[in-house]
Order: sequence, then structure tokens, then C-alpha cells
Amino acid sequence: MFTDSHCHLNFPELKENIPEIRQAMREAQVTRALCICTTLEEFDDVHKLATSHHNFWCTVGVHPDSEDVQEPCIEDLVRRARLEKVVGIGETGLDYYRLRERTLANMEWQRERFRVHIRAACLTGKPLVVHTRSASNDTIAILREESANAAKQHGQVRGVFHCFTETQAVAKAALDLGFYISFSGVITFKNAGDIREVARFVPLDRLLIETDSPYLAPMPYRGKTNSPSYVPFVAKQLAEIKQESLETIAKATSQNFERLFTGINA
Repeated sequence: MFTDSHCHLNFPELKENIPEIRQAMREAQVTRALCICTTLEEFDDVHKLATSHHNFWCTVGVHPDSEDVQEPCIEDLVRRARLEKVVGIGETGLDYYRLRERTLANMEWQRERFRVHIRAACLTGKPLVVHTRSASNDTIAILREESANAAKQHGQVRGVFHCFTETQAVAKAALDLGFYISFSGVITFKNAGDIREVARFVPLDRLLIETDSPYLAPMPYRGKTNSPSYVPFVAKQLAEIKQESLETIAKATSQNFERLFTGINA
């Protein structure tokens, strides 16, 4: 019924409890989960989760905030993306939140890493999982530029802006580029009225839901370790925002997941 489109089940808070997590998913009617890769060093563990369980899939990528890790080249990503049950490229994007003493000019390495992921996605035809934080202008600008270049050779770049916490203008720009928008437990927080308004704006056929486990547990579990079994709370909040039934939200977001990450079955 429900699909968690973004979780990190290989992270220490969760990896030792996979049987319990899967049982909780069954009880909550969460039928599928996408396990997201954040470094090449962890890819084998993420991939093993996907290949060991019929209803798990995974991505390959290096998170924009991951430093002192193996830097990916296009060939690294393409080779892994062609393996069984790897359905996306990322998590990738830009994150300027922790600049510290650095300037935006110092973050060129991050922008180049993002371009590498976009080009790998174009070559493989697989969608991008985009993370953007305090960097939406550059994120959109690079996607527009790379999409224009890709259209001449490989076709449109596609993907999802995950754990969306940006403005409606950013959402519109992402939608105009053909991307989906995924909402997490953040939309259940009391101080997230602006994000709920963005969720109201996003069309039903472009929505995804996620947990971003082990982070951002929805109300009433805020502050606790998140898990895919909590994704129905995100769907419930969206149902209230959209004035739709919970079943409608579950069906639409699961169908959108299948449409974006092609080759995935129930």
C-alpha cells in the first residue's frame, strides 16, 4: 500500500534491526522501500540490502555533504548503476548549510560532483535523487544547464527532490524540469506550515513520500529513530492537506514511485 521512497537502512541506528523493521513495515502496510547510498564505500552494504530482500531497491551515489570519501567519476556510478536492483543515481545535489569559514566559491568541488551524477544519470537513463539545502538557486541552475546539454544527446534528466523543505518557487522550478517532489515527516511538524502549503501546491501525480530514516521521524515520534513503518504518517498528513483519502494518497505515491523508478514491481 505505502512506499518509502528514501531511507538509510544501512546506517548504524537501523542495520542491526532489519528483521524487526521489516515486520513493522508489514504491520503498517509499507510494501516497499528504496535504500539510499551516500558514499561509494557503503555501496556494497546498501546493494546487499536490496538484493537480499524482494521489496527493497537501492541507489548509488555520494551525498553532497560527504567529505574525505572516495570521489566518484562517471564510470564508477555507471558501472554500479547497471547492477541488479540499482534503480537511481544519488543521493546527490548541493548542500551549503555547513559552509563554516568557506565561501560559495570554495564549494566548486560539490558542484562538480553534482554534475558527475547528473551525467551518469543521463548515460544510464536512471533518475536522480536530489538533495538541496541552502543551495536551491545553484541546484536549479545546474540542473537546467545539464538538462539542456543532455537533451541533445540522451533525453531529459529526471528524478526527485527528496525531503523537500524549500519554497513554492523552488518546487515549481523542479516540477517544470520534470522532477517529482518527495515529502518526509517534516510536514507533520507544528512549525512546518510553509512546507505544507508547498505540498498543497504540488500535483498529486508528482508526489512521493519518504521517511529519510533514521532521521526526521514524524509526529508523534519526533525526536526518535525513524523507520519505514512510519511513512504512513506522512501520507496521512498529505491526505489532510490534499483533502483526499489515505488510500488515494497511498495509491498515487506508490504509482508515482513505479513510474519514476522504472522496473520496480509491487
